[in-house]
Amino acid sequence: MSRIVASLAAVLASLSLAACGDDGAEPDAPSGGAPASRDLELILDFQPSAVHTGIYAASERGLFTDRGLVVTIREPGASTDAPKLLRSGRADLAILDIHDLAIARERGAELIGVAALVQRPMAAVIAADSSVVSDPADLAGKRVGVTGLPSDDAVLESVLASGGLSLADVETVTIGFDAVPALLGGKLDAATAFWSAEGVRLSESLPTREFRVDEFGAPSYPELVLVTTAERLAEDRRSIEAAVDAIAAGYEATVEDPDAALADLLAAVPELDEEQQRAQLDAVIGAFGDSRALDLASLAQWAQWDLEHGIVEELPDINAAFDLEIAGN
Repeated sequence: MSRIVASLAAVLASLSLAACGDDGAEPDAPSGGAPASRDLELILDFQPSAVHTGIYAASERGLFTDRGLVVTIREPGASTDAPKLLRSGRADLAILDIHDLAIARERGAELIGVAALVQRPMAAVIAADSSVVSDPADLAGKRVGVTGLPSDDAVLESVLASGGLSLADVETVTIGFDAVPALLGGKLDAATAFWSAEGVRLSESLPTREFRVDEFGAPSYPELVLVTTAERLAEDRRSIEAAVDAIAAGYEATVEDPDAALADLLAAVPELDEEQQRAQLDAVIGAFGDSRALDLASLAQWAQWDLEHGIVEELPDINAAFDLEIAGN
């Protein structure tokens, strides 16, 4: 997957660090005055792309500013670890894969999901040639690439089970986030990847067959969630609510006018390839859903799926891991 997220090892390593002190939220304005402007740092989960269009639309259109916020959007880097930055107070919000949130919490991080950016899984098993692999059962005996993250094994396991297979029936190869070159180069028959990104790129050159995990055994959970810390939420809930409201408005604008929102993304990050991002936005826009709300029933099904597939050792506590009120129900 083309995610420049911190590797699982980096996530787990950061969680062993003690939480550093916070510089605190700026005080509210005196009674009757305008709210004080609040600076927030938001860390993306990977390089800016179509899936983040709503965030950049909010930024470019002044939706954060309208709510008394100055939001700095930061890309992750090789040494950037969102859980670590959140816990140390050097970031206020971050986008995490929902499975990474569960793992981080199980390792002791008091992180809380406050909104959903994408309302369905983007994970899939993508076969390079649909004439060879048209059904999960056709993966028997094939070489399948995985990143090495527990969630990838779970995705592959779920897809295989829908075809009456198990992990023992395929040859898995750990490839990190190199699914695109590995499949294009003919080194693999299939690989786990995001259908919204790698899937779009691969379909331009290969007759791919996608097995989207929520169509092959997994529940429809929100893949990417906006996360903060319990401490930040307690200290400055109003700013977090305002940021979520602005982002929600940005995604609403994206759904209403994708071309204009894409222009916002490209204005903020001009080095992106316009045609590639347009194709990715066309693919993912339906997964944004109607709101940023977190659905309790969907989260409960996701938690059970993560437990059953070994992503976590204990059932995630939904009420502790998510605030369902901020983005609405």
